[in-house]
Amino acid sequence: MNGRIPVFVDGGVRRGTDVFKALALGAKAVGIGRPMLWGLGAFGQAGVDRVLEILQGELKLAMGNCGTQKIADINREYVVSSGWKL
Repeated sequence: MNGRIPVFVDGGVRRGTDVFKALALGAKAVGIGRPMLWGLGAFGQAGVDRVLEILQGELKLAMGNCGTQKIADINREYVVSSGWKL
C-alpha cells in the first residue's frame, strides 16, 4: 500500500452519514458495533437487521445526494475540512 497504513474507524458511528464521512476521509472500514447492540438488545436478530437496513439506506441517500454511485467514488472532496492538516 505504498507505505500507507489502512485506517479502520470504530467508534462514534451512529448514522449512514458518519460512515460516508469516514470513508471520504480515507477509512478502509467502519465499525458499527454499538448500534448493532442496541438493535440486538431491543428486538433480537430482527433489530440487528433493521439497524443494518437503516444505516445502509442513510449511506445510499448520502451517496445519492453527493452524486456517488459506488463506495470507491467517495473521496475527500465531499468533506469540508478547511483548516485541517490532513
